[in-house]
Amino acid sequence: MMPEPRNPLPTYAASDEAAAYIAQALMDLALQFEATHFAQIRRHYQAIAPTPDGDPRQLDLFAKQPRSDGCG
Repeated sequence: MMPEPRNPLPTYAASDEAAAYIAQALMDLALQFEATHFAQIRRHYQAIAPTPDGDPRQLDLFAKQPRSDGCG
């Protein structure tokens, strides 16, 4: 359970149009941030991902299989 904030946030009344505008602005900001920092985010997740342990008994469920229709 979250503790009560020391200074409660004021409640603001916003119209649906204003709320939609704010939501769109935040989404644009998030997309711009992701586009700018995508490579850093990807490197971070790759760095913290566990490495395969190389156990020969472990099945590789996502290995590339040759296509059987003759196209590759």
